[in-house]
Order: sequence, then structure tokens, then C-alpha cells
Amino acid sequence: MSHIPTREEAFVLLKKHTKSESLIRHGLAVEAVMRFYAVKNNEDKEKWGIIGLVHDLDWDQYPEEHCKKTREILESENWPEEYIRAVESHAWLTCTEVEPQTILEKTLYAVDELTGLVTTTALIRPSKSVLDVKVKSVQKNWKNKRFAAGVDRTVIARGAEMLNIEIPDLIQGCIEGMQKIADELGLKGNIK
Repeated sequence: MSHIPTREEAFVLLKKHTKSESLIRHGLAVEAVMRFYAVKNNEDKEKWGIIGLVHDLDWDQYPEEHCKKTREILESENWPEEYIRAVESHAWLTCTEVEPQTILEKTLYAVDELTGLVTTTALIRPSKSVLDVKVKSVQKNWKNKRFAAGVDRTVIARGAEMLNIEIPDLIQGCIEGMQKIADELGLKGNIK
């Protein structure tokens, strides 16, 4: 029988396997956005948040084995297969063949890269804050392929299509989710 992890257990596990502060903040950003979308979809925000938090668990130490090592780690911690599969699905067609099927998996797939684009958009603002980021700013930066060059826009677009949501609406939800924890993300900036 698998063990349903708590948020605290998930965070301890993330910190154990991730030393990079920016990767920890990325996990927190994806967690916040997943919680936002869970509430919006009347789903379990704890489960969605926990999966978002640990989705890149192995990236810091095993980038060449991304998702494979996470499966090993989560299996050794007796996590539910549903959680493990969801984590694997976020890297569909890049590191895994696990296609997102559920609304949880499709959401994780769609928002993972997008949080990076929102973060970078916030950091170039005079305020250095996510609190005043607008959808149009993110869309403008989306078009500039050199801006946040590591962000795979095709993944975001494919995820939005899977969810049957317009990209501006997906961006808005991502911004709102991240705004809830701006301080934790280091993205409160100089806004009072």
C-alpha cells in the first residue's frame, strides 16, 4: 500500500535532492500554480500542489536521467503510482514517453515551462515583482525567442491545447498562482 505524502514531507524531499535555490523556487512556483488550477477545477489542491512541488526532484543531481531518478526516489518513499506518473508526464516527448492524460497531468505539463517565462518577465520589470506582471507583458516576451530562451513555448502551447484553454487565460492563471506566494519566490520586488 502506498503512502500519501504530506506537503511537509514533499518539501523535505525536494530540499534533500535539490541544492539550487532557483530550482527550489521553481518547484514552489509550480506548486502555487497547480494549487490555483486545482481550486479552479474543483480538484484536490494538496495533491496537485505536492506533485507540482516535486516535479523536478531529480533535475539538480541527475539532469541526464530526469524523471527516471524521480521515479526511483518516489518509489523508495512509497509514493502512489498516480503521483509518480503525473511527475513523469510533465516531461513528455523531452525525457519520457508518458503522455499527460488527466487534467492534473495536462495542467502540470502546461504550466511547468510557463512559470519560467512569468518569472523572467517579473525580473526584468522595474519593480522586479510578479505582483504587477500583466498577461500582455508575458505575451510580448513570448514572441521574443531570445527572451527566456530555455523556455519551450511549444510545450506550453501544446499543454494549453490539451486543456482546451487559450494561452492568455493560461498565463493569467499562472500569474495569479505565483502572486499568492510572491515573497517565497523572491518576486515581491520593491512593491509595498
